[in-house]
Amino acid sequence: MKIAIIINTSWNIYNFRRGLVRYFLDRGDEVIAIAPADAYSKKLQDLGCRIIDLPMSASGMNPFADFVLFLKLRGILKEERPDVVLTYTIKPNIYGSLAAGWLGIPCICNVSGLGTTFLWKGWVKKMATTLYSFAFRFNSWVFFQNTDDREEFGRFVRIDMSKTSLLPGSGVDVDHFKPDSPPENSIPVFLMISRLLVEKGIYDFIEAIRILRRKGRKAEFHLIGGLDEEHSRAVSRSELEEWIEEGLISYQEHIEDVRVAIAQADVVVLPSYREGTPRTLLEAGAMGKPLIATDVPGCNHVLIDGYNGFLCKVKNPNDLAAKMSLFLSLNDEEQFQMAQNARQSIVERFDERLVIKLYSDKMDEFVSGL
Repeated sequence: MKIAIIINTSWNIYNFRRGLVRYFLDRGDEVIAIAPADAYSKKLQDLGCRIIDLPMSASGMNPFADFVLFLKLRGILKEERPDVVLTYTIKPNIYGSLAAGWLGIPCICNVSGLGTTFLWKGWVKKMATTLYSFAFRFNSWVFFQNTDDREEFGRFVRIDMSKTSLLPGSGVDVDHFKPDSPPENSIPVFLMISRLLVEKGIYDFIEAIRILRRKGRKAEFHLIGGLDEEHSRAVSRSELEEWIEEGLISYQEHIEDVRVAIAQADVVVLPSYREGTPRTLLEAGAMGKPLIATDVPGCNHVLIDGYNGFLCKVKNPNDLAAKMSLFLSLNDEEQFQMAQNARQSIVERFDERLVIKLYSDKMDEFVSGL
C-alpha cells in the first residue's frame, strides 16, 4: 500500500506519528511524508519515509496562498497516486480532502483539536467552518480525539457524522515513555510543556506561581516551549525575560528528549483553554507523573480528578494555584499512588497500539473497497 501523510510540519509527523509510520513501514507499505521541510525531515528519511517538501503557513488564511497550496497538493497527489491519504491539522485536512476527493483517492482526516479558530469569533472562524463544510464532503472518514470536539464540530460544520469516530488521541508509546527513578528534588518541581500562547494558559500558570510564592509555598516551576513572536496571541520575548529575571520560572525553549525533563519533574501542569488529547499529558502520565490541568475538553478526557491528578477551573489562576497547593499537601504515599494511577490510566486507555489498529482497520477497509 502507498500511503501519503500530509501535515503542517515534519516535526509533527516525527514526534506524534512516528509509531504509526513505523508500523506501516514494517509491514511493507510505502510512506510518503508531504510537509514543509524542517530539521526533522532527515529523521523521517532515516525511518524509511520519502519526503516531499510542501511549504505552507501553519496559521493565517490568505486565500491566494491557500489556493496555490491546494493546486500544489493536487499536483503532488496526481503524480504520486497514493492508495490512501492521511491528513492532520486544519490546512492539510481541508485542502487534502479537496485534492484527494478531486482525484478519487480515499482520505482519512484527523481533527486533533478544534484549535484557536474555534475559540475565537469573527471572519476567520466563519471562513474555516465554511471551508471545512465544503471540503469534508469529499473525504472518506474523520477521526476526532474526544466526544466534546466531535459534537461541537458538528454544530458549526456540516458533516456526515456516520463517517466519523473517536481515537484515543495520537496515543503514546508506553514502552518509550515509562517511569524512571523518582526525582531527588530538594523541593517539588512543577513542569509545563507547551507553546507559549494565551490559549495554553501560560499567563494563568505565571499568575498561579506568583500566588503560591506570596503564600510561601516552596516549589520550583519549569517551563519548556517554543517562543513564536509572530503569532498574534503569543507571549513576547520581553515578558518571558521578565519572568525569568523575576525568578518565577526556569525556562528552556526546546529539549531534544522530553523524557529527561519529565523525569526530573514531580508533577506536570497544563492550564490550557481547550485541547484535542494533549500529548504532554499522555507522555507525562505514561512516565508516572501526576497531572494538573483545566477541566476542559481534551484535558478532562485524560485526567480523572483526584485519581491521576487534579482538574482546575479554566482561566482561573487562583484555582490553579489551589490545586498545585493541594498536590503539595499530599503525603508521600498519596503522591506515589497518584503516580501509579497516572501510569496505569495511560497504559489502559491511550497506548498508541490502540490508535494504530483503528487507523489500520479503517485504511484497509477503504483500500480493499476500491
